[in-house]
Amino acid sequence: MVESAYEAIAAAGGRTGPGRAGTECERAESGGSVGAGPAGLVRRRQACESATRTYTRALPVVPVRARGLTIEDADGRRYLDCSSGAGSLALGHNHPVVLEAIRAVLDSGAPLQVTGLTTPVEDAFVAELLRTLPPGLADHARVRFCGPGGTDPVATAVALVRAATGRARVVTPTDAQYAADPAVCCPVDAGEPPAGVLVEAVRGEAGPRPVPGTWLRGLRRVTEQRSVPLVADETETGVGRTGAFWAVEHSGVTPDVLVLSRAIGGSLPLAAVVHRVGLDDGRAAGAAAFRGNQLALAAGAATLAHVRAHRLAEHAAVVGARILARLRGLAGEFACVGAVRGRGLMIGMELTAPDGGAAAGAARELGAAVQRECLRRGLIVDLAGPAGNVVRLLPPLIVTEEQTSAVLDRLADAVQAVERGRRDHGPSPGARTAR
Repeated sequence: MVESAYEAIAAAGGRTGPGRAGTECERAESGGSVGAGPAGLVRRRQACESATRTYTRALPVVPVRARGLTIEDADGRRYLDCSSGAGSLALGHNHPVVLEAIRAVLDSGAPLQVTGLTTPVEDAFVAELLRTLPPGLADHARVRFCGPGGTDPVATAVALVRAATGRARVVTPTDAQYAADPAVCCPVDAGEPPAGVLVEAVRGEAGPRPVPGTWLRGLRRVTEQRSVPLVADETETGVGRTGAFWAVEHSGVTPDVLVLSRAIGGSLPLAAVVHRVGLDDGRAAGAAAFRGNQLALAAGAATLAHVRAHRLAEHAAVVGARILARLRGLAGEFACVGAVRGRGLMIGMELTAPDGGAAAGAARELGAAVQRECLRRGLIVDLAGPAGNVVRLLPPLIVTEEQTSAVLDRLADAVQAVERGRRDHGPSPGARTAR
C-alpha cells in the first residue's frame, strides 16, 4: 500500500496539488525534481514548509506503521520513538485499548463531531477524568472543553480567571522568579492583585525543569491569601508523565484551575480546562468548533482508565529514576554532557561546549549532532531548552525495562560518537555528522 502511494505520486509527476503554488513546493531548492519515494517526500515537505522549526528537517523519517514505542518508516527501518508525539502518546502508538475505543465509536454510528452537545462518549470521558483528579479539586470541579490547538486551553483558562476576578493581568513566572520568593509572582500593584498566576510544576520547554515543591507550596499560600486563582498548566506533564497522575501532586498543591491537553486525547487532539466551582461565571465558553470530537473523547477516556488501572504513573517513576541514574553516569563520563534533570518519564540531558567557545551556538550544534547520531542508531529524540541543546526523552508510559535498556545504550553510543568526533575534528559536530 505504501509503494502504491509513492507510485501514485510519481505518476502525477511529483505534483501534490494543482496550480503554481503546488509546482513550487514540489521542487528542491536547486530547482530540480525532488523525485518520488520516501526521500522525495521528505524533500518536498522541506521545500514547501515555512522556515519555522519543523520535525521534517531535524528528523527525516517517513512513518508508515507504528506500535507502542516502535515506528517503522517507508524504507522498512524501525526506530524507538522517545518523543511520543511531544508527550501526547501516553500509551505509545496504536495501543489496543485506544484502537478499540475508537472503533467502538465508529461502529456505533454515533456522530463524530458535535459542538457543545452532551453525548454518552463525552459523559464517559468526564466521569473518568474526575476519577483521576486530586481530591481537593475533584470534589468541586467543573470541566470546560475548548479547541484542541496548542494555545486554546491556556487562552480559555486566562479568560476564565479574568472573568471571575474582574482583573486583567495574569502572571507567568520568569526564570528568575522561579528562583526567588514566590510572593514576587503574585504582586499587588496599586492595590490590585493579578487575575491569576499560571505555572508548570515541571517546565517542559525549559528542558525539562521540575519546580521545587516548597516553592509551589509557598506560591499556593500567597495566592490564597490574596484571593488569586492558581492555574497549573498540565499540557505536557499530565496523565502520569512525571510519575504522578498530575505533576502538581508531587508538591501536594491543589490548584484552582488545571489546563489539560496532549495526552488526555489518547493520541487525538483534545483539550479541556478543569476549574473549581465559583470561578465559572456562567457565560458560554465560545464557539470552538472542534471541542466535541467524539473519537478523541473515547480515546482519551480509554487512556485515562488504562493509566489509572495499571498504575502507569508509578511505573513511570521507577523507570524514570533508572534513566536519570544512567544519564548522570554519562555526565561523569563525557565532557559534553552537563546537567541531567527531570521527573518520571520527562527527562532532559543538557549538552554543553566544554571549551566554553561560542557557548549557545556550540551547544546547539552538539544537540543537533547527538540527535542525528541517535537517528542513525534507530532512536528518535527531541531537543528542548532555549538553546536547543537539551536532549529530551519522553518515552510512552508503557516502555519496558528491555526497551529502556535499548534506548539508553543507543543514546550513550550516540553521545560517545559525538564526543569522539569533537575531540578528533574540533568543535563543529554539525559539519562532521551532516547527512
